[in-house]
Amino acid sequence: MDSKRMKSELEKRLSNSNRTFTYDRKKDELRIENKQSGKGITIALPGIIAKWEEKKDQAIDEVVYYVEQGLQAMENDLTMTGEEKRIFPVIRSTSFPIKTNEDIPFVFDEHTAETRIYYALDMEKTYRLIDQKILEKEGWDLERIREIAMFNVRSLPTSMKEDQVAGNTFYFLNRNDGYDASRILNESFLKKMESQLTGKMAVAVPHQDVLIIADIQNDTGYDVLAQMTMSFFASGRVPITALSFLYENGELEPIFILGKNRKK
Repeated sequence: MDSKRMKSELEKRLSNSNRTFTYDRKKDELRIENKQSGKGITIALPGIIAKWEEKKDQAIDEVVYYVEQGLQAMENDLTMTGEEKRIFPVIRSTSFPIKTNEDIPFVFDEHTAETRIYYALDMEKTYRLIDQKILEKEGWDLERIREIAMFNVRSLPTSMKEDQVAGNTFYFLNRNDGYDASRILNESFLKKMESQLTGKMAVAVPHQDVLIIADIQNDTGYDVLAQMTMSFFASGRVPITALSFLYENGELEPIFILGKNRKK
């Protein structure tokens, strides 16, 4: 599968009389826009091709679903008043855009050196990131959004699966509700996990749909976590960061792991 074939397949699957397609050869990106509103979604083809090599047509199905739901959400009028229970924080990498394609700033907070906190209105099958234009229309401010979103993320279930490797225990939260990585913002949950672990606590959010917590007992644990995080990062639909974090005294500090040597 090359970019030409992938571009052709996506255009065929997403074809609609009300849409236009623009291909940026230099960036190897395909943009799909609504003709009337000019709103659209840009997708990087190399990442989709890499996933196609592993998942074949399932990778294309996922992208088509994501684009269809995203375009539909963009065309709906967004109302937050009365919908407070549907406002959640979402974690993104610091390389994620801070403005919409219409140059409207997103509402966000800084989080770590690797991540930012954006805010979204849940729309069942997808969600829409909240921007300054929506905020002004509703007459809200960032503090109100932040308080509501953080309250809501604490209400999300936190049951985890567990695996042990070389004396280290790894916990995985993967409910596929769009907010798995967002649980990293649930401070009471992190503190509860910390109290139950006997080794060093490490946390990872390689992509939107997984949160990993590790009970590190030895150097092998760091190596396993690094490999695991990189694997999840490469396969995620919305990658965040391949780095992990040490959790100490309520703080998240990125850790860099090289082979059997680790350094903060």
